[in-house]
Amino acid sequence: MKTIEAPIADKIPTELVKHNDIRVDNYYWMRLSDAEKEADNPSEKTQKVISYLNDENSFFKEESKHTLKFQDDLFQEMKGRIKEDDSSVPYYKNGYYYITRYDVGSQYPIYTRKKDSLSAKEEILLDVNILAKGYDYFDIGGMSISTNNNLLIYGVDPTGRRQYTLFVKDLSTGEVREDHIELTTGSATWANDNQTFFYTKKDMVTLRSDKIYRHVLGTSPEEDVLVFQEKDETYGVYVGKTKSKKYILIGSYSTLQTEYQYLETDTPTGKFKVFQPREKGLEYSLTHYDDAFYIHTNKDGSTNFKLMKTSETATDKSNWVDVIPHREQVLLEDMTIFKDFLVLEERENGLGKIRIIRWDQSQDYYLPFPEETYAAAVLGNSEFDTPWLRFAYNSMTTPSSVIDFNMHTKEEVIKKEQEVQGGTFDKKNYVSKRIWVKARDGKKVALSIVHRKDTKIDENTPIFMYAYGSYGHTIDDGFSTTRLTLLDRGFVFALAHIRGSEYLGRPWYEDGKLLNKKNTFNDFVDCAQFLIESKMTSPAHLYAMGGSAGGLLMGAICNMNPELFHGVISAVPFVDVVTTMLDDSIPLTTGEYDEWGNPNNKEFYDYIKSYSPYDNIEAKEYPNLLVTTGLHDSQVQYWEPAKYVAKLRDYKTDKNKLYLHTNMEAGHGGASGRFDALKEVAMEYAFILDLEGIKQ
Repeated sequence: MKTIEAPIADKIPTELVKHNDIRVDNYYWMRLSDAEKEADNPSEKTQKVISYLNDENSFFKEESKHTLKFQDDLFQEMKGRIKEDDSSVPYYKNGYYYITRYDVGSQYPIYTRKKDSLSAKEEILLDVNILAKGYDYFDIGGMSISTNNNLLIYGVDPTGRRQYTLFVKDLSTGEVREDHIELTTGSATWANDNQTFFYTKKDMVTLRSDKIYRHVLGTSPEEDVLVFQEKDETYGVYVGKTKSKKYILIGSYSTLQTEYQYLETDTPTGKFKVFQPREKGLEYSLTHYDDAFYIHTNKDGSTNFKLMKTSETATDKSNWVDVIPHREQVLLEDMTIFKDFLVLEERENGLGKIRIIRWDQSQDYYLPFPEETYAAAVLGNSEFDTPWLRFAYNSMTTPSSVIDFNMHTKEEVIKKEQEVQGGTFDKKNYVSKRIWVKARDGKKVALSIVHRKDTKIDENTPIFMYAYGSYGHTIDDGFSTTRLTLLDRGFVFALAHIRGSEYLGRPWYEDGKLLNKKNTFNDFVDCAQFLIESKMTSPAHLYAMGGSAGGLLMGAICNMNPELFHGVISAVPFVDVVTTMLDDSIPLTTGEYDEWGNPNNKEFYDYIKSYSPYDNIEAKEYPNLLVTTGLHDSQVQYWEPAKYVAKLRDYKTDKNKLYLHTNMEAGHGGASGRFDALKEVAMEYAFILDLEGIKQ
């Protein structure tokens, strides 16, 4: 029987020197620029890199061919749980009900609306299935409709690199106008004259969002006015509109600082005013109501943020006054303003809460949620003068519901419950709970788990651990139809709420970044060891997965404690941290110095190097590993996982599986179609299930 050998990448040593420290990178040659990847006549170097990636794909395909039928079965099973002819709950805005729907068999959504009434004739705004024909990847960016409801701006990304071209569609004729603008973030903001819009362009090399332009319909984009350029390379910039529709806002942001400029939407050619000049460590965001701005901010050392307000005519921070003071144990995450009510999204002890306050102070209460752990979030709520609050609720065992809540009467109307198709799902068959794990430094880390009630929990139970742990991003305990594929085969799913998120407030994030980053990795390892020591599983049955910064987590734990895990999936992993953070030509680098540290500073260089997965690969045994990437990834360049796998192959002393799968047509988010995305999940699950000896 013919077998295929694992690809062995050429070693071409490149010396990388910083702070008198020499690192030798044998696989630095794998880096290709966009121009090299897209050249009509690819160079010898380009051909060599693409050939290597294709060889890795061929190796993985050959090695996993015995699971191909199983992968298809898993895909059909997961697809079978989806209501194919599904549609969103209609939302009302400016005289129209907007609905997103899918047809049976279609990969992409159809965006529609109905005037005044849900019984009115459907108007198709965009059928993405038609637009996506002929493309291997296709994504629609933000959609923005003019004040008079006649014009639609939308962005198109045909590669997955998050470089969108803006188009303008005349909804009265159905024609796409000649106005189209390249290299944008994919969204735009209309002024009230229905002729002018503002948009954000990206730097051609770094893809940093750095320029705001003003465009007038019918003019050439070359004539567009540069309204603002963000020259600080650690900042990005965007443009939007207040819910009151009175102001257009330009927001400049870095990890730890923000700054806003504002302009009345009725005067698009006017000059933007700075709301509050940027200051190191000062974060704030704005909502406008009546004659005041409401400010969500960490001013005055408010680590968990507070709500302040100021008049439209005096926006400097010296004029801000408290509305909701800072609280040590409650993180204020967001706010939504209505004519009669202020709605706050808070987080306490890891759980999201929705608080409703009447402006006249006659009511102040929280929405009740019945389960021990759950996910709840306020949805769009684009209308201002309404008593109805729309929010979403789900848990690890409860499918998602969209609920309208009358803030006056407290009446609750379930507008939609997620339908799990196939006839086999019953939420009563599953159980979830939170476990608090004591980390090595004494901090308690929440571990949310879910499994079938009839799953036996002992040393032979397979557990699939997941975590992210960066940027303050918190993953809530939500429902997943795809996860049922694992649970119904005897797996326990465990979500670790490690430091680096804001699960326990902003301090939880601060304790998992910069020179505290190793706490993120230690928390995950300590949760894994707890599961093993509690005899809920064993290293032969423990699996882990993380993506992007969560892929960095996977790389770190594989270097730290490879003996704890039988298999690991590392998706689009950020694993070459030192080299990437020293290269300010790469997208995201300069804007993330406040997250990881700037390695041009020796203290940060030494610390990052001490955990960077690529730099800490050693000659030892590693778990079975599946590493995934996308050729057009703009967030984590494909060469990081490619180099990582090549170096692992050279160093590791075991005979465990090591695979690299590159989606040659996609970027950071993987496949764009809803069914193609499921095929990628089926591939990943088949890898884990095969390791566990589960074949069907």
